[in-house]
Amino acid sequence: MARGPTDTIIALASGAGRAGVAVIRISGAGSAGLLRGLTRPKAGSVSRETPPSPLPEPRRAAIRSLFDDQGGFLDEALVLWMPGPQSYTGEDVAELHVHGGAAVIEAVIQAALKTRLCRVAEPGEFTRRAFDAGRMDLTQAEAIGDLIDAETEGQRRQAGRLYQGEAARVFEGWRGLLVSAMAALEASIDFPDESDIPGEIDLSALEPIEALAAELEQALGDAGRLRSVREGFRIAILGPPNAGKSSLMNRLARREAAIVSPIAGTTRDVVEVRLVLAGYPVWVADTAGLREASDVIEAEGVRRALERAEGADLRIWVSDASGDVSRETSGGPARQRFGEMRAGDLQVLNKADLVSAALEAAGGEDVFVVSAKSGAGFDGLERRLAQVVRERLETDEAPLVTRARHRELVEEALAAVERGLEGARIGIGAELVSEDLRLAARCLGRITGSIDAEDLLDRIFSQFCVGK
Repeated sequence: MARGPTDTIIALASGAGRAGVAVIRISGAGSAGLLRGLTRPKAGSVSRETPPSPLPEPRRAAIRSLFDDQGGFLDEALVLWMPGPQSYTGEDVAELHVHGGAAVIEAVIQAALKTRLCRVAEPGEFTRRAFDAGRMDLTQAEAIGDLIDAETEGQRRQAGRLYQGEAARVFEGWRGLLVSAMAALEASIDFPDESDIPGEIDLSALEPIEALAAELEQALGDAGRLRSVREGFRIAILGPPNAGKSSLMNRLARREAAIVSPIAGTTRDVVEVRLVLAGYPVWVADTAGLREASDVIEAEGVRRALERAEGADLRIWVSDASGDVSRETSGGPARQRFGEMRAGDLQVLNKADLVSAALEAAGGEDVFVVSAKSGAGFDGLERRLAQVVRERLETDEAPLVTRARHRELVEEALAAVERGLEGARIGIGAELVSEDLRLAARCLGRITGSIDAEDLLDRIFSQFCVGK
């Protein structure tokens, strides 16, 4: 059948693969007719033609037998009937909870398609219809994708707050401030001769917009933290060759993720493992040893190590505790040559099993004496890593700039607001200031979808899985 936004659509809404129960979702004006057809065996399949089963009571589960177009039994299903607009998509929706075998799912979907009353849903089409029906804004729709993809507690919490509309309320509040300021400016444009409306811009009326600029800047400052919740907090392990960086990463990963060898320069490229600390995803990167390279391959490894160090959320400098402890705790040759300590960096003195217990005195705040080989001192390092991740990622503020799309639009909005404020200060005229505020409001509206572009919506919803 031809595709259109009002077609009745069907898809598996639960995960693929064998399971106890699978959920097949149907949405659209033809849902009622399709449900009646699937629950009615055809003439000749039983002793006499059986009338269709009545639709279940709305939003109450009912058991129904499902049949194909020849009256053949498909499965016994738990059926939910949810007439619009009180449904996920805002349309008439039916859900068939069938046994989760691949053959059962395929047979039921094929039987539905043979009626020619529906077609297979495209990726994200159910949620797109919910957005079009006003059931949610665009940030909430994106949050559904984040909830589906959430693998850690921190990701689930952030996505849940977005789904509850926290971000949308903030963005729409900001847009409301801009609209109010635009209304005041338009009044000065349209009624310049009115005694109670001044012809020049009243800068005090733009004070809320100056505060808005500060809030937009803060939101952009928080973007890195929110990105780390979605994509992972990045830790880079740095230090000279043979300091035990790979052994340290393997100990954190609790598996042999990196090759460990006494030969200096074994690690030539960045090796990453994914962990979960304090309920958040964490990427730990083992890097090439920092030293003057002996060949072009090692030089490239050092370059990549420094690049990864620059973009890391946290850096761990690893040194050989069996060497000169005073030099290592005061900076060390690798740090002196390849980069200074940054606020928040951690120091690890490894190979403590090779030296006396007196080395413990070298430890201090964010300096950890460990043995990656035996695990000695490792609990304290892991606790500190979890604490750092928690402190940097947890917040009581509403999550706002969680995606690159949000960041780009907030940056555009901030630039327009700052341009408008500067124009107001130098007296360029209310018309131009109002136009800058309109552009800023449009950017914020595109984040929530209150002002949309069709190509943007297509791109967003195409990233969803089929059945959502």
